[in-house]
Amino acid sequence: MRVIGPNSEQLGVLMLRRAIELAQEHGLDLVEVAPTATPPVCRIIDYSKYKYDQEKKERRIKKNQHVMHLKQIRLKPNIGDGDYKIKVKQARTFLEKKDKVKINMFFRGREMMHKDLGEKILTRVIADLLECGQAEKNPSMEGRVMSVVISPSASKPY
Repeated sequence: MRVIGPNSEQLGVLMLRRAIELAQEHGLDLVEVAPTATPPVCRIIDYSKYKYDQEKKERRIKKNQHVMHLKQIRLKPNIGDGDYKIKVKQARTFLEKKDKVKINMFFRGREMMHKDLGEKILTRVIADLLECGQAEKNPSMEGRVMSVVISPSASKPY
């Protein structure tokens, strides 16, 4: 196996027993860092410090990741102007946090006869949120619910 010393110097290709003896001479551990290489690569290091550095690196990577969630906002066809503005503002904050937003328009009773009003409101929402997100597809009807999914814009940095 290829052995790398404690100061990152190449010690060459050694037998396993000789590599373990070198590690014990330095008071360190022999750690296999590349098992798939030919020959396998081992390093003489302090294993607990190596493990700590790996965990620290993983935490740093995980901290910079964002898991996209699907947030939902509920509307009705006879929504007032003030309520509409609040809902759009809430959707904008979700989109700025890089989350998808699903806007559901619920119809009850006779409201089903006026699907065009609900569609107008949803197209207005899409137009109002155009600067921070775009609709994945046109509003669609599923039972008594008309919905549209808006995903955050990739071009605008937040």
